[in-house]
Amino acid sequence: MSSASAPAPQAGPQPAEQLLQHATGYMVSAALYGVTALGIPDLLQAGSKSVTELAVSTGTNEETLYRVLRALASVGLFAEGPGRTFSLNAVSEPLCAGGPGSLRDLALWLCDPFHLEVYGQIPNVLRSGRPVTEERYGVSCFDYFDDHKEIGERFHNAMTGFSASVIAAVLDSYDFAWLDGKTLVDVAGGHGKVLTEILKRCPGARGVLFDLESVVGGAQGRIASEGLAERCATAHGDFFQAVPEGDAYLMKHILRDWDDARALEILGNIHRAARPGARLLVLEAVMSGGQGPDFAKWMDLEMLLLPGGRERTGQDYRALLEAGGFRLTRVVPDRSALSLLEAERLER
Repeated sequence: MSSASAPAPQAGPQPAEQLLQHATGYMVSAALYGVTALGIPDLLQAGSKSVTELAVSTGTNEETLYRVLRALASVGLFAEGPGRTFSLNAVSEPLCAGGPGSLRDLALWLCDPFHLEVYGQIPNVLRSGRPVTEERYGVSCFDYFDDHKEIGERFHNAMTGFSASVIAAVLDSYDFAWLDGKTLVDVAGGHGKVLTEILKRCPGARGVLFDLESVVGGAQGRIASEGLAERCATAHGDFFQAVPEGDAYLMKHILRDWDDARALEILGNIHRAARPGARLLVLEAVMSGGQGPDFAKWMDLEMLLLPGGRERTGQDYRALLEAGGFRLTRVVPDRSALSLLEAERLER
């Protein structure tokens, strides 16, 4: 018998395990969607609970719920304790509703069954190069959201919730004091969460929330409830046609929705409407180069499959803004997933 000792087991998941973890990623999304939609994270805010308590509170099957939560805990999304108890951890805390850093609505949107359908179309998109809704339904994703109200509402809730998580970080990292006495136009600003938070920080500034008529109608109540009805107007229209006049412009997650040609149409309309010396503030993820991990690289696929746009590197944005009549003056990163790109209007 050989006296050679057995090889020591390798630490960490083996290549086959890593492959299978990635191959089953849709299972994680589906399970996360289920427990988040049930409000499980909110039930755990006060501390750990047994799966029996959670099943009673949510009207679910105890054994099924245990198996789903156990699987999620195995990938670090919850913590499993003795006696079949579960608690939140740092990863799952943002799934709770209502907090300043809540990502609940965004997580529900990204894990929504609609996305399983969309990403299942990647083989077709690889051949056609066209966004999924255009390929399958003959309409843009935004028209699709308008026609499918539940999906559209989940999308807009996700964008509003994400704005709430981002704006606190932006306000901490960028000084908006120069807006005093000026008018800031939020282009495609949705329900106005970012704009209203900036206006509350800058009592001498005025704002214009600009978006589609079907969108801004839902923002007027928010503006009034924030006590900003006298300082914040709403306007509706198509940013591919024209935008309101202003001293400064803000766009969050807008340029990434479009390829360079369409993005330049938007920038051109802003350049024409902007007053001399106007500044442009762009809130976007700035994608890193190389093969390192970067969430923006996955969101680039989201842009590819839905609106047909793309995420961009800092150099990409510099070139795009210059072609649109703006000089990039600085990039201000913050603790959120986005950076603020500040640019000034160039005279032509």
